[in-house]
Parts: sequence; C-alpha cells; structure tokens
Amino acid sequence: MNILPFPLITDLTVSLRFVFGVVAAAVATVVMNYVMAELPEGDTPPRIAAGVLTMVRPENAPRRLATVIHYVAALLTGPLFVWLIFSVEALLNDTALSVAVSAIILYTLMIGFFIIIVLPQSRVSATRVNTIRRDWALAAGGYLGVLVPLIGGVSLVL
Repeated sequence: MNILPFPLITDLTVSLRFVFGVVAAAVATVVMNYVMAELPEGDTPPRIAAGVLTMVRPENAPRRLATVIHYVAALLTGPLFVWLIFSVEALLNDTALSVAVSAIILYTLMIGFFIIIVLPQSRVSATRVNTIRRDWALAAGGYLGVLVPLIGGVSLVL
C-alpha cells in the first residue's frame, strides 16, 4: 500500500531514473566532446573502437562508425550507471555512498575496458599509446564529472 501523496511518481521511480540516465548521459557526452576536442589524442578512442571493429588502423576507420560507437556507448553508460547505483544500494542501503562507489566502479570499467580490451587490439603506434591512455582517462573523467552529479542528485531525490 502506497501512503505517499504522489503514488504515480513513487511507482515510476525506477523507470524515471533510467530515463534520466539517458538524458544525463547526453549532457555528459556534450561535455566529454569538448574535453576530447582539447586533447592531443582526444578523438582517437572512438576511431580506435571503429578500427578494431573493421580491422583497420584508426586513421582509416570510418568516421561515421566511430561517431556512432561514441554516442551509443556514451548514451548507454547513463543507464549502466543507474543500474550500478541500484545494485550497490541494495548491498549498502545508503544512496549517497552507493553513488560514490558506483562512480568509482564505472570509471574503473570505462578505463579498464578501453585500455585492457580495446586499445591492445588497435593498430596504433606504440609511441602514441600512453598519450591515448591519458587522454581517454581525462575524457572519461570529464564525462563522469557531469554524469555523476546529475544522476546522483536525482537518485537522492527519487
């Protein structure tokens, strides 16, 4: 039995948080794009992903595919973050702490997946690898710097 004055909102809380996850991810992606534009290898990670999928060097990877990969991954990361918060919150029973722990987990997943799985399969010069790693870490940090407060704030309210 729902005793809160706004039963519709409480009944839709989970769905609303996932929808907001996509919206927040879109905003975070815009910021990430600005960060990437300022970095020497900023636009390289999406090109690396496209290159790995098409088995070509990043410089020869289709730009459209790189853009699609970038935006799909970025937009899906918002709902992934919401799911992480729900999962961690089930264990810790503390929303604020769950947001912080989930942010650390997500940053680790973002960096680890790219550096351990994707980057080694690319055909980039070994001299560029450290710069690409650093720039990806900075771009991912910029993305999470927007995503975490937006979704975390909504998670604390809903």
